[in-house]
Amino acid sequence: YANEGAVQSTPTHLLVITIHSHAVPPPTRGGAVAVIAIMLKSKTFVKKTRSGGVMKIVREHYLRDDIWCGSEACTECKQESTVLQTDACMESSLCSYPHYLIPDTNVVLHQIDVLEDAVIRNVIILQTVLQEVRHRSAPVYKRLKDIIHEKEKHFYTFTNEHHRETFIEREPGESANDRNDRAIRVAAKWYSQHLKTSESDTDGLKVVLLTNDQGNKQKAEESGLLYLFTCILVEEYIKSLTANPELVDRLALSNDDKNEITSSKVLFPEHLPLSRIQAGIKSGSFVQGTFRASRDNYLEATVFIQGEGEDGTEILIQGLQNLNRAVHQDVVAVQLLPRNQWVAPSSVVLQDEGAAKDDNVEEEEEEKAVNITTGKVVGIIKRNWRPFCGMLNVSQIKESTRHLFTPADRRIPRIRIETRQASTLAGQRIMVSIDGWPKDSRYPNGHFVRSLGGAGEKDTEQEVLLLEHDVPHQAFSQAVLNFLPKMPWAITPEDMVRREDLRHLTVCSVDPPGCTDIDDALHCRELENGNLEVGVHIADVSHFIRPGNALDKEAANRGTTVYLCGKRIDMVPELLSSNLCSLRSNVERLAFSCIWEMNHEAEILKTRFTKSVINSKASLTYAEAQMRIDDTNKNDDITKSLRGLNKLAKILKRQRIEKGALTLSSLEVRFHMDSETHDPIDLQTKELMETNSMVEEFMLLANISVAQKIYDEFQECALLRKHPAPPPSNYDILLKAAKSKDVAIYTDTAKALADSLDVAKVDGFPYFNTLLRILATRCMMQAVYFCSGMDNDFHHYGLASPIYTHFTSPIRRYADIIVHRLLAVAIGADSTYPDLMDKHKQSALCNNLNYRHKMAQYAQRASVAFHTQLFFKSRGILNEEGFVLFVRKNAIIVLIPKFGLEGTVFFDSKDKVAPSIVFDEEGPTLTIQQHTFRIFDKVKVTISLDASNIQHQKIRMALTDPVIPGVSVPVPDAEPQAKKPKLDR
Repeated sequence: YANEGAVQSTPTHLLVITIHSHAVPPPTRGGAVAVIAIMLKSKTFVKKTRSGGVMKIVREHYLRDDIWCGSEACTECKQESTVLQTDACMESSLCSYPHYLIPDTNVVLHQIDVLEDAVIRNVIILQTVLQEVRHRSAPVYKRLKDIIHEKEKHFYTFTNEHHRETFIEREPGESANDRNDRAIRVAAKWYSQHLKTSESDTDGLKVVLLTNDQGNKQKAEESGLLYLFTCILVEEYIKSLTANPELVDRLALSNDDKNEITSSKVLFPEHLPLSRIQAGIKSGSFVQGTFRASRDNYLEATVFIQGEGEDGTEILIQGLQNLNRAVHQDVVAVQLLPRNQWVAPSSVVLQDEGAAKDDNVEEEEEEKAVNITTGKVVGIIKRNWRPFCGMLNVSQIKESTRHLFTPADRRIPRIRIETRQASTLAGQRIMVSIDGWPKDSRYPNGHFVRSLGGAGEKDTEQEVLLLEHDVPHQAFSQAVLNFLPKMPWAITPEDMVRREDLRHLTVCSVDPPGCTDIDDALHCRELENGNLEVGVHIADVSHFIRPGNALDKEAANRGTTVYLCGKRIDMVPELLSSNLCSLRSNVERLAFSCIWEMNHEAEILKTRFTKSVINSKASLTYAEAQMRIDDTNKNDDITKSLRGLNKLAKILKRQRIEKGALTLSSLEVRFHMDSETHDPIDLQTKELMETNSMVEEFMLLANISVAQKIYDEFQECALLRKHPAPPPSNYDILLKAAKSKDVAIYTDTAKALADSLDVAKVDGFPYFNTLLRILATRCMMQAVYFCSGMDNDFHHYGLASPIYTHFTSPIRRYADIIVHRLLAVAIGADSTYPDLMDKHKQSALCNNLNYRHKMAQYAQRASVAFHTQLFFKSRGILNEEGFVLFVRKNAIIVLIPKFGLEGTVFFDSKDKVAPSIVFDEEGPTLTIQQHTFRIFDKVKVTISLDASNIQHQKIRMALTDPVIPGVSVPVPDAEPQAKKPKLDR
């Protein structure tokens, strides 16, 4: 504070003070905090301002001589609590004495899997290392911070950059990396001297510097420091932990190790250095994009080149050499091939079985009628590797420690690892990390991380799908739980400030069976003037989750609740999701209400928004609400409210459709679970009722009304949701399918599509329109969240609405919480805060929400797929009717409406000669032995579970009708009886 006056009187100077919150506070003397600080040196530089002026910036680095070392063995630091212990040190054959570990930056970056193991304790993380890791890898930095917060690990952060005896200046000509390495060695030297109790103490506590770098070790030797501390290569140290030999498997391979397990044959082109890549991108000879591997064909991928907004282009990559060791989601540099080398995407379903003969496989000849922009990967800009779930393929070579790992995600290549636990890990789901991919190796090299459990077990498979889809599912931390309301909770007079009392209204909720996180409730009543009052009441989650605290940050990171079969991964703790925020019946709850005055033609006359208190009179299922509406004997207030809502909803839906809103279709299934085993005992498609549509219409109306309100108030920072119109090419398959049945579909506008879908019929084929709508759904783009100040296209194509947002589900969607906060500020019910008005931060938040929403959808589909497999596991072979949904070059994709199930019928395999097959891409049609398959053809297939590959179990389909010699399979004589469900107890 000494320069405060100078700063005030000289506004052209800026004093920058950095406060390191992780530094241990000094001891107190006489009730006052004693801070001993020495300013080492002030650095001054000049910075130009936007207005053209000049600002002089002074940076001053402060040092202290009272920073605690954190060790309980220390006799000098007067520390009130310690982290590092002396009686719980690791047992090492290289270090038989008690010791602390100081890892350098590269050890943390590359061996974080080892550091996370419970065996590794008493570790000093230097500030130099922490800062460099933060700069170089955000994921590793987060994992390191999590380790530091685990008390039982005894990891201590030492602020060596602000300690008078450990800070060093960068010398002339010294690189930043070399300076940091030297700072780490100086800190190790200081710790050794600081903890040494006497000059003759040779068997006491020691400091071990762990490094990946032979050069760093050599410099320690040359500087004569090794008489003070020990410097060991991390691989040598981990191998010396004789009591934990399995930890060796978790070591990331060093460059020397990588060379040992590759061949002398060069399989891939050299990756260009980053300097050449950057120059090539600047000159236009290369383009940068995200690598997206194909699920169906391991020899094919696309690279997405980001354009304006959500637009972008895709470049096709085919063949092993052109793929050039890129892994799904890597950011790569691509060079376009000459136009005469452009090819069409493959129509073949092709999987990598990992056999050695695949090394020289090239894509078979394709029809090249439709050329796509084609390129090759010339370099890697950013690796997006993560730990991958999968299974070990144990080598057949006796006593071999090198094995292939097959990831669960088919877009990820097989990985070579070394492990001495192969017999134990066989049949288990494990996690593996990639260390590198040399140009002379068919597969990347990696290392074992941890075991997840037996393959096929429900808990294990659920853990796999959550990890693979990056769904945060750990228990809520105590720091998060600390911000929950104290129980018992009740509404207070303070809560009622700027809040309307609506407890007298006949409000009720309508939800799926078993729903406990009830976001929304409704009411409808007739006013004295003859008009109708309609209210949508939404849980006031933002009352309980305040901006910026740990609870808010956790909800923002999770982004959404994830619904799996029989399990829910909550975005917020259960006390809120299923209790205090849930609008359950017969309890008082805080709400945010959107209330309209309407006439009987559903025209909105007035709209108002208010924070409120409600008391729901009933929590109904869709079926229960429908029964009330249909039962002419019922005429109570709840039923009258429901009938009024239903009548208005029908008008609202008709009005939306007239404006061009799409009514699409997708088959959703519902599992009926055994009450004891929780295995699926029945599987059926969900039945939609009028009440489903009734609730949907008022949720849509509330979302549109709120979107307009928050945009009117905050044009730069409103969080909205848009649905882009699909590019014309997306409709190709829909148009071909309709044309095959002589039906015309128009796609110029959403209304043209909606109108043509409404009249699309085929005599004698009642299911045709549903199939067409299912196919139309596949043509759509993904709806996304965005910030109004960062985009100018707000239109929601599917809803035919010029503006839209999400307001109605704040228990399960974080976007709705932000919208609640914006709306509350707009009506004067709450105060704002800086991040809410920052369009750049809102846009970054939207990116995370879009990612979390997409991953949640994928996880839910994976859960349905796994439970579908469980359902068919004990049912042998079933014979069902289906429809051809897609035609491929060597297969047809069949939809089974009864189960909402899709499967592939292959017409070639590796163990038999393929029949005569002719594929016409224009149709598309597939002709086999004189029989031609078209989209929407009716077929009969057998359905069974193929469990031959325990990791990639599949629902297999085989054709029974039409009968094609050499292809069809006989119909089973009798279908096995499904297990009878146990009686509900």
